[in-house]
Amino acid sequence: MPKRNLLLLFLTTAICIVAWMARDRTGHSHRFAEVMATIDRSYFESVDQRELFAASMNGLFAQLDEHSAFISGGQQKEFESLLDLQFGGIGLELSVDPQSHAICVITPVLDSPAWRAGIAAGDFITAIDGRETSGMPFSEVVDRLRGGPGTAVELQLTTVTGEQSSKSQSALPADGASEIQGQLQETRRTLKVVREVVKIESVLGDRRRPDGLWEWLLEGDSEIALIRITSFGDHTLADLQRAIDDIHLQAINSTAGLRGMILDLRGNPGGLLTSAVEVCDLFLENGVIVSTRGRAVAAGNSPPLDVRRATPGSLLAGIPIVVLIDGMTASAGEIIAACLQDNGRAKVVGSRSFGKGTVQSILPLGDGDGLIKLTTSEYLRPSMANIHRRPDADDASVWGVSPDRGCEIVPTGQTLEAVAAWRRVRDTVPVLQTPGTLPVEKVAASSATMLPRNIDPVLSQAMDVLQQP
Repeated sequence: MPKRNLLLLFLTTAICIVAWMARDRTGHSHRFAEVMATIDRSYFESVDQRELFAASMNGLFAQLDEHSAFISGGQQKEFESLLDLQFGGIGLELSVDPQSHAICVITPVLDSPAWRAGIAAGDFITAIDGRETSGMPFSEVVDRLRGGPGTAVELQLTTVTGEQSSKSQSALPADGASEIQGQLQETRRTLKVVREVVKIESVLGDRRRPDGLWEWLLEGDSEIALIRITSFGDHTLADLQRAIDDIHLQAINSTAGLRGMILDLRGNPGGLLTSAVEVCDLFLENGVIVSTRGRAVAAGNSPPLDVRRATPGSLLAGIPIVVLIDGMTASAGEIIAACLQDNGRAKVVGSRSFGKGTVQSILPLGDGDGLIKLTTSEYLRPSMANIHRRPDADDASVWGVSPDRGCEIVPTGQTLEAVAAWRRVRDTVPVLQTPGTLPVEKVAASSATMLPRNIDPVLSQAMDVLQQP
């Protein structure tokens, strides 16, 4: 594209963005265009117009709240995949080994290309398409693994087995396909994996079964179901409905029946407002779910209020519910907790939530190259109390969602680390087995000390609440 046309494209886009900011829109748009044109024409060195435009957008959005942002065309696909809860790739959850800095597989996604290829938790990725991952930024590793469905990626993997396999890759041999060092054995292999559209799980249970599916009833307390929602996207409602169907089936097969459900929203950063409203509606027969308040149309007028209400019909009617929250529960997660708490449908256990009570609209640019994420309203809980924590708010201010009286519990850092390690083991997808080699109806039992009640104090508190009359 000619430079002149490229500049015109940037200026037109910029004008669209800044126009709403000023009372005299035409004047400010003209001045912005004039500044950009002057820099392009007169600055003593050539300036990359995309970088200049991105810098101007960063400066513009810095004047707004922290949740408004300009999303460039290069960031757009990643942003949209987070909302869709799916992406093109092979389906791996990865981490960086703290000792060797090697790329380690936490778990493959169930029924993903990686899982079907036999990649397992604890495997190390040493090369991608012939390029060694040593020293490669983690973001680049992720970018190289992702790609269009139908395209292939070649991986070099090292599997460490033996007593020290979970510690580090630092003992891996420099060459050779297989080597034994004391009790350690390292095996290398190369796989070519074809990418697909991979769906991200957002609705999780207590632990994996040998077939990789979820066991929803708590181990050691099988009359209580556990549902964990990690984010709210387009597929969350359908996934949650399937989980509840599974819970009913598992409860029928359990001698204890179903006495309560725990909805774990700890660490949930939020997601789509529509998804949160849909989830609330599942558990309510009637009542207000949430209200959103936008900008006043004219000075002196009251801001418009949009009240979302539950529709008749609810799931798990008569089954007590406890919602778990913490300081990282935000946005859509806070809508769920506040709604069920205010409507008397659930008790809330844990610690005070984050306090993110604003709604962002996603506005595409006319040329399709970029998005505007703009705060357009705030939401209020059914009681009409504020949720958003403003910059000048303190602990005594009204914001966020607080646990019910007697239900507050804040675990120590050491406890949180132990819970996280325990949770990773329970969430790991088992290695793909030949059909018939494992009894899928049977789950290996944990020792008494490793049961949920004895590991996770917040979960234990919720179980105690459900036992109260």
